[in-house]
Amino acid sequence: MPSLEDFNALTDRQRMHLLFGVCSSTIWARRVLAGAPFRSVDALLDRADRVLAELPDAEIDAALDGHPRIGAAVDNPSSAREQAAVTTAGDDVKAQLALKNKAYDEKFGYVYLVCASGRSAEELLAILTERLDNDPETERRVMRAELAKINRLRLERLMSEAGSRS
Repeated sequence: MPSLEDFNALTDRQRMHLLFGVCSSTIWARRVLAGAPFRSVDALLDRADRVLAELPDAEIDAALDGHPRIGAAVDNPSSAREQAAVTTAGDDVKAQLALKNKAYDEKFGYVYLVCASGRSAEELLAILTERLDNDPETERRVMRAELAKINRLRLERLMSEAGSRS
């Protein structure tokens, strides 16, 4: 795949910048980069998953800093694309999202994270409502799994966009 070749041909600094755009954990980006050059997109994705699974909670918290609340103002193109369906939601759904996001923050101490791509605001609200019933340990596992899905989608998009530019 030419996009992977292009990625492998970049400088470490350029690749680090792209990886940090996927996940705002510098440790994650550095550890993923340490596996370069990648022989396939699957090898890159597998490395990204393994690195994320091994990150300590403090670094997961750093990764969460790069994710806006569902339904809140979005400050990066990836999140805007992923949460596009929320922008067209009714005011009542947006208000419920804001209210339940606050309850989630208070209960768990971090932002509600869900792989929002392709999901309606109503579906995201239902998932949030359901996850509020989780105990902290269960929710931490769920959140890590959602972060892994988001990272994978962003890496796949990065590789396909890089390929379309070449």
